[in-house]
Amino acid sequence: MKPRFGLLWHLCWRSILNRRLSVALTVVAVGLSVAMLIGVERLRSDARAAFAQTISGTDLVVGARGGGAQLLLYSVFHIGNASNEISWDSVQRIASMPQVDWVVPLALGDSHRGFRVVGTTAAYFEHYRYGERRSLAFAEGRAFGDVFETVLGAEVAARHGYRVGDRIVLSHGAGADGTRFAEHADKPFTVVGILARSGTPVDRSVLVSLEGIAAIHVDWAGGAPIPGLSIAPEHVRKFDLRPKTVTAALVGLKSRIAVFRVQRAINTDTAEPLSAVLPGATLQELWNLVGMAEQALLAVSALVVAVGLAGLVAVMVAGLGERRRELAILRALGAGPRQVFALLALESLAASAAGIALGLALVYGAAALAGPWLQAGYGVALSLGWPGAAELRLLAAVFAASLLASVLPGLRAYRYSLADGMTIRI
Repeated sequence: MKPRFGLLWHLCWRSILNRRLSVALTVVAVGLSVAMLIGVERLRSDARAAFAQTISGTDLVVGARGGGAQLLLYSVFHIGNASNEISWDSVQRIASMPQVDWVVPLALGDSHRGFRVVGTTAAYFEHYRYGERRSLAFAEGRAFGDVFETVLGAEVAARHGYRVGDRIVLSHGAGADGTRFAEHADKPFTVVGILARSGTPVDRSVLVSLEGIAAIHVDWAGGAPIPGLSIAPEHVRKFDLRPKTVTAALVGLKSRIAVFRVQRAINTDTAEPLSAVLPGATLQELWNLVGMAEQALLAVSALVVAVGLAGLVAVMVAGLGERRRELAILRALGAGPRQVFALLALESLAASAAGIALGLALVYGAAALAGPWLQAGYGVALSLGWPGAAELRLLAAVFAASLLASVLPGLRAYRYSLADGMTIRI
């Protein structure tokens, strides 16, 4: 058995070398299609994992009345902008509920060189959790304590080379799309801390106090500086810097059993229209919304794989006309129809296996090259581990499809007769 298979594999290898150019092009086509299929699946699963690990330990996210997905996107993931704000009185009213353990307010709307500025309190560093309830850690420095102090996310500091002690200027408006806004140049902030990388939107955030947000807008009105009025930083501290409104608030409860009761109380608050959402449930709703697009993208990738395998079949079938004499000689030397069929099928499977291996190599190479860029820009960390269960199922499906694709050229070779192969047509 082994000698026969060894001889068959030897003939297969010599045949592939004899047609190495066409086989190589076919392997590249199959490899590119497999890379697209596995790449889409890996990007989808890694993106879901990154979003799911962005926030943990927060029971409710509260914002102005509106869609839950939109509230979660702009408050936690810093995607989009809030349509409205909530009053500081509402934040204090929620904090005074007997079931509430802590409240972390968030004030969004400003930016620094394309990165979001998040106005909050020192409680943010104490209560914010990500992944498996991991706390934020400082790579350098400490939390802000003064009005004009700031803490930078790891990506902000790395992108611009900031260190503790540097001074930065905030811009009015969220300039994540590259739009230039007026700067608060007269009130710079001093960097007092840099957070360790977490793989969350916090890495791309500039954190300041709520009083700092109020301070830079003391001499502003209607989104623009008041003409002829400029208040120096040392004089700003004399003003009442307590916030009047915030964008959203993260809420932690003393017991998760009360989460639905507190959510209902906030959503039915008569003093101000508010929305309280559960991060996990809302994130699942978000995935349900994009689920159809994910399936469509996977279907397109599967179609590309089918086209690649069809090219493999076409190359094998087209080459049979030139190989009739070769196959006839094999028959004359004692090879039976089954051996001829096995030879053609083995060639197709070998090309498919090589294409799958090339596709995986392309996926890992692309993940290694584009991974840092995706993590820095979108917070999606591409994994470089072994293929997961879903990816193995896709690879098994591709290999099974290649096995079926090898049947057609094998059957064509099986049906060629010895006389047909030895006949010379003039």
